[in-house]
Amino acid sequence: MSDTATAIGKPKRSIWDGGQSPLKASYGKLMMWFFLLSDALTFSALLVSYGMIRFAHPAYTGEVENFVFSQEYWPIPEMVFEAVPFLHGVHLPLVFVGLMTFILILSSVTMVLAVEAGQRMDKAAVEKWMLWTIIGGLTFLGCQAWEWSHFIHGTESGSEILKLVNGEWVKEVIFGANLTVNQYGPPDFANLFFFITGFHGFHVTTGVVLNMMVFYNTATGVYERRGHYEMVEKVGLYWHFVDLVWVFVFTFFYLV
Repeated sequence: MSDTATAIGKPKRSIWDGGQSPLKASYGKLMMWFFLLSDALTFSALLVSYGMIRFAHPAYTGEVENFVFSQEYWPIPEMVFEAVPFLHGVHLPLVFVGLMTFILILSSVTMVLAVEAGQRMDKAAVEKWMLWTIIGGLTFLGCQAWEWSHFIHGTESGSEILKLVNGEWVKEVIFGANLTVNQYGPPDFANLFFFITGFHGFHVTTGVVLNMMVFYNTATGVYERRGHYEMVEKVGLYWHFVDLVWVFVFTFFYLV
């Protein structure tokens, strides 16, 4: 009778009572999810700001073939991002940035394969797929560096703007873009491009460094001695987040 009463009176143990991992996630994974959530809010704020500033400017309403760069309206993305390395003078709208996006998404696939190999405790496979992920990340950063360089230097013809000199408005031809002038359209366009893509590029750079550290630890047998490859999973969460964010950046900047 007393045993029954004790069993009835004893509360059922909960996973939140301590000594267990909530939702079967380790402390490290849980903290990574918290960080990614806060980072998602930061990128969301940046993209919402972009949308508000974008639609505060007038859009080009004419035919695409008649489009010219002007400070009076927001530029058409496919007319700005239409160059490809080694194909000078060839109009290929959004082809290069599409290739960049494909490379980054492919690196996310190789990261999935690295995580799966870690769960099987396959050290050689983890090394192989982590190396391909690193190569994909470095390739993306190299492509972004070229795109920035081309964006900064501008086209051969440049664009005319009106500038106030000694109280008079005079025409001036500008080339490329920086934080004060922009050949392609309103200065806000260049400012947002540099800040948002640069902020994302910083995240990719950080991810590549983390991937290199994980690759080194894998090659030296650190995770083999620990008996698990959980660090690969945690870094993989960050890498997938970086890839997902780029999909939204690509949509807002290059497609809208």
